[in-house]
Amino acid sequence: MKRVKLVVAYDGTAYHGWQFQPGSRTIEGELNSALGALLQEEVQVIGASRTDSGVHALCNVAVFDTDTRIPADKISYALNQRLPEDIRIQSSEEVEGDFHPRHCNSRKTYEYRILNTRFPIPTKRLYAHFTYVPLDVQKMRQAAAYLTGEHDFKSFCASGAVVESTIRTIYELSVEKTGDEIVIRVCGSGFLYNMVRIIAGTLMEAGRGNISPENVKTILEAKNRQMAGPTAQACGLTLVKYDFLSQ
Repeated sequence: MKRVKLVVAYDGTAYHGWQFQPGSRTIEGELNSALGALLQEEVQVIGASRTDSGVHALCNVAVFDTDTRIPADKISYALNQRLPEDIRIQSSEEVEGDFHPRHCNSRKTYEYRILNTRFPIPTKRLYAHFTYVPLDVQKMRQAAAYLTGEHDFKSFCASGAVVESTIRTIYELSVEKTGDEIVIRVCGSGFLYNMVRIIAGTLMEAGRGNISPENVKTILEAKNRQMAGPTAQACGLTLVKYDFLSQ
């Protein structure tokens, strides 16, 4: 047996997230099915990031075990012939048998895109959150500054999520505007369920003037989901970078 690592890009619009769900189209389900047909064996991929329904990725990582004689670096080419057009393998390679993408020291970077213009632009409707209310980018940056570093992000975790700890570290959090598009870029060691989308929703509340940037500190300290802003739409979120620092 050998372990193969895949780097997977996908448009999440048509899928109920990464994780396999009986009766629903998921990224994991499509990969398992295509790999099973290609290798003629039962395959269960292990994903690094279990993205939500409608969320996109440029570089999610998955591994699987196989006894195929197909060279690992050639699997990407063969697999792309069997996958739907909105899922594409960017690379495939053999890794150590104990490599597990969720047990490694890593950094994930997400981008959340906001279209802040008078009317929606149809070609961006699947990849950006639209709001016609003017957003003050400077206030959004001021609010974002309170979220960098290690904190208890319980206020930014979806209610009902079951986790051992809600403490996470954000290494970088920036807000940039180009034309009518605002991009929130966040890099961290890991994220709670809906955490990035709740951060985006909260920063937009600061940008609209509904909360002051200083309120973000109070929201963090409250450890109460009801204190933070709404969960922003899934379509604006993309996993753009995945760095493995050590195993």
